[in-house]
Amino acid sequence: MRSTFDWNDSLFDVTWSENNEHVLVTGSGDGSLQMWDTANPIGPLQVFKEHTQEVYSVDWNQTRGEHLVVSGSWDQTIKVWDPMIKDSISTFRGHESVIYSTIWSPHIPGCFASASGDNTLRIWDVKTGGARIIIPAHQAEILTCDWSKYDQNLLVTGAVDCTLRCWDLRNIRQPVHHLAGHSYAIRRVKFSPFHASILASCSYDFSVRFWDVSKPDSVLETVEHHTEFVCGLDFSSHIPGQVADCAWDETVKVYTPACLTVSH
Repeated sequence: MRSTFDWNDSLFDVTWSENNEHVLVTGSGDGSLQMWDTANPIGPLQVFKEHTQEVYSVDWNQTRGEHLVVSGSWDQTIKVWDPMIKDSISTFRGHESVIYSTIWSPHIPGCFASASGDNTLRIWDVKTGGARIIIPAHQAEILTCDWSKYDQNLLVTGAVDCTLRCWDLRNIRQPVHHLAGHSYAIRRVKFSPFHASILASCSYDFSVRFWDVSKPDSVLETVEHHTEFVCGLDFSSHIPGQVADCAWDETVKVYTPACLTVSH
């Protein structure tokens, strides 16, 4: 099945529903979120419009029993949505710059992380409505973050300073891992769903790198198969080792890097 949807502004992010294989949500440059149904591709099921600037990040909750969407915007706010209700159920303020990344914890209900141009990583609690933890994670804009799929206290950040840093929420005074190798800003980072210590990053240096945080010399492989900025990246949750990435060169690559064809 193939579906095509049109919107009247740029779309910066997309997230699938966890309880309906046909439904997804996108975030737009006009400050709105759109909910689409691939079984009914005539237009959005719902449009959520509260942000006043670009919606740069959307994520659908994957923890048990919760069906909430979190959005991060250039208007410096984060909003949580129940897709069945037109208005947001919570708004979170505290970041002092644009928000580039918002992602739910895969372990802790009602908990999500955000990364911002104010150089901080923040951990939020929907129930209390505030930031539980604020980490000055880099001395540069943080463009991306992700949770470990195996450790509820471990997150990774990627920034304009070309580095990745892994953080243990039980001790945030310094990162537990500092990964250097990219030569331009890191646009997206993802932990593997199949290997506890493996993560991947993509960058404006046209490359994708695979890392093993359990090893001191952790760069496993560098993949350079794009001719422009690499902006999107994800591991398949169904096929171990399979990766998809996309770039400004207008291509999507689906592949299994050599470093993941052997057992870890």
